[in-house]
Amino acid sequence: MKWHGPSSLLVIACLAIPMSATVSVSSPGSGKTLSSPVNYVASATTSCSKGVASMGIYVDNTLTYVVEGKSMNTDLNLSSGKHHTVVEEWDHCGGASYTAVDIDVSGGGGGGDGDGQFTALQASKGWKIYGEYPPKYQICTKCGDGVKWSMKQHQSSPSMSGNSTQFWLGGTHPYADVLFTLPLIGTNSSQGMPDTDHKIIPNLHNFTYDLYFYMGNASLSQVLEFDINQYFNKMGFVYGHQCKIAGGHEWDIWDNVNKHWVNTGIACNPVSNGWNHVTIEVERTSDNKLLYKTITFNGTTHTVNKTYGHYNSGDWYGVGVNFQMDGNSKQTDYNTYVDKFTFTYQ
Repeated sequence: MKWHGPSSLLVIACLAIPMSATVSVSSPGSGKTLSSPVNYVASATTSCSKGVASMGIYVDNTLTYVVEGKSMNTDLNLSSGKHHTVVEEWDHCGGASYTAVDIDVSGGGGGGDGDGQFTALQASKGWKIYGEYPPKYQICTKCGDGVKWSMKQHQSSPSMSGNSTQFWLGGTHPYADVLFTLPLIGTNSSQGMPDTDHKIIPNLHNFTYDLYFYMGNASLSQVLEFDINQYFNKMGFVYGHQCKIAGGHEWDIWDNVNKHWVNTGIACNPVSNGWNHVTIEVERTSDNKLLYKTITFNGTTHTVNKTYGHYNSGDWYGVGVNFQMDGNSKQTDYNTYVDKFTFTYQ
């Protein structure tokens, strides 16, 4: 189960050779008065031979938006008033460059100011994949024929955005699972945000996990699992959510301390041959407990309001997300397409 922590950590060494880089912002113009949402269009170049890793936007000293690659085109909802914003690039050699853009927002867009968000995570680089066998469900990378998997990104059909990802589970061992995990911030970050000075992760408290998934025959799945992970100061917070399908058509949440699933009594009945939409909201409380707030599924919001303690996670440091597929009693192979996968942190 869960994000078991990176079994191997990539260490990116900064090159001693000075690197040059530029960030060009074509929108918005600095000094402009604008209405919300504000459109940011920018691109970056670098002398790093490996190229630009990612770009981001800081709003009033808070990292608000990150995207992979050397260009961006996004809209931010900003509150009314003056804002100091910075568009920054991070390259694959450990370098960074930025351009400041000061703006004045009239009217305001409400919400969103100060929030950080990753979008299109299904299409992101950096996914790690592990198999799991019952009864202990310890992870494996070379798992034999008992559990098999594949991940095919950039699928045009079925897709809502034209850029979905196909996740596949197969094999021969009943009830074997496949864990797809994506480190976002911290150690081994897939988004160019290693947070080496530890200024971001310890200050994050609110998280929203939002995606669409499509299954041809939903009844072939035992369980689909959707997790948020936060690790720092030897504390582990695994906000585990599972939709039991063949397993019982109910949402469960994960008790970190006692290491077992807890029934919520909330129904989970995904539709076949159609898109399902899941939104999960959780919080790390001021006394470092996990608060499960709401589960919204296919347009209906349910309040969970359950609190659990954290566990001792050792030296892991990061924030990440999981998507997991569980096999049924016959380990019948099946596909799940994921699209418009967004993660918001605050």
